[in-house]
Amino acid sequence: MTPSAESDVNNFLNSIELPGLGRTIAEVGRVVEVSESDDRITAHIELGFPARSRFDAYRSHIVAELAARAGQKEVEIEFSTRIVAHGVQRNLKPIEGVRNIIAVASGKGGVGKSTVSVNVAIALAAEGASVGLLDADIYGPSQPQMVGLAGENPETDDGKTMDPLRAHGIQVMSIGFLVDPDQPMIWRGPMVTSALNQLLHQTNWQDLDYLIVDMPPGTGDIQLSLSQQVPVSGAVIVTTPQNIATLDARKGLAMFRKVSVPVLGIIENMSTHVCSACGHEEPLFGSGGGQQMAEDFDVELLGQLPLDARIREQTDSGTPTVISDPDSAAAAAYRNAAIGLAAAQARQGKDFSSKFPKIVVEES
Repeated sequence: MTPSAESDVNNFLNSIELPGLGRTIAEVGRVVEVSESDDRITAHIELGFPARSRFDAYRSHIVAELAARAGQKEVEIEFSTRIVAHGVQRNLKPIEGVRNIIAVASGKGGVGKSTVSVNVAIALAAEGASVGLLDADIYGPSQPQMVGLAGENPETDDGKTMDPLRAHGIQVMSIGFLVDPDQPMIWRGPMVTSALNQLLHQTNWQDLDYLIVDMPPGTGDIQLSLSQQVPVSGAVIVTTPQNIATLDARKGLAMFRKVSVPVLGIIENMSTHVCSACGHEEPLFGSGGGQQMAEDFDVELLGQLPLDARIREQTDSGTPTVISDPDSAAAAAYRNAAIGLAAAQARQGKDFSSKFPKIVVEES
C-alpha cells in the first residue's frame, strides 16, 4: 500500500460519522493504523470514550461505508478505547488517580439528578470505563441507599485516607457512609465545602477514567464554591421538561460557564410518564424544555429519560435500572446518555500538565 493510498483511506475513515453520535471518528478518536491490499482493508480505531456495547454497530457502519467506497474488498476493523485526562479550571490541579471529574448538577431539587448520576456511572462502567461516584449532597446523601450500601462504612489503613466502597462495578464515596442516616447535617456553607473537599481528596480513588460527582441541588454559595474548588473537566445539567425547572437549570448551566467548566450537555429527565398498567406514555411535565434549552445554549441534548415507577423501585432497592433491568427501554436511555456525555468529554481539550517537568528553583 502506497503512502498516498494509506493516507486516503485514513482520511476517509476519519470523516465517517459514528451512528447514534453524529460525530466523526476524528472528533472522538483516531485511526491508529490502516493498511490496504488488493482484496483487503484493515484498520485499528481508537475511541476516546467507552462504548463496548456499540462496537458491533460501529463496525458494521464503517464496513458498509468502506464497501461503498472500495468495492468488494474484505474489511476488518479493530476497536480499542483510550480515555485521557481533559483540562480543568486553570487555577486547579487534577486529583491523583482520577482522569476526569464530571459534575452532574441541576438548578433545583426533585428532578432526579441522583438517579441519573448513579445510572450513568454504572452504565459507563458497563461500557468498559473505570468509574467512581461521589455523593456531594452533604445535606441529603442518597447514593448509599441507591447503590445498596446503606449502613456500610469505608475502611482506612492510615487513619488519614479512606478506601472507596464498591458496588455494581463502580467505586463509591458519600458522607452517608460516615454519619448516622437519621442525623441532620446542620452545617453552614464553609463546613459543607470543607467536608466535600475531604471526601474528594482523602479517598483513595483507584485509577478512575471518570469520577461522577452528584452535586447538591441549587446554584447558591455552596454550589459556586464547589464548582470553583473541584477540578471539573465537564458538567452535565439535569432538568425536567417544564419551564419552572428549565428556568433554574439555565442558571446552573450559566454558573459552570462562568467558572470555565465546559458543559457537556443536558439530560431531560421525566420526559414522559410510562403507565405501569398499560405502558401508555404521556408527557406529564410538558415537552421540549430540554431541547429548547440545548438549542439556546448551543449544547447537546444527551438524553430524554422516562418517568417510570420501576425506576424508583429499583433505586430504592439498591439495584439501579441499568443493573436490575438492563434490557429495558429506560436502561437503554441511560446508556445512550452515558455514551453521549463521554463522547462529548472526548471532544474537549486534553490535559497535558502531567507531561510538563516540575521546575524547582533553588538558591546556589
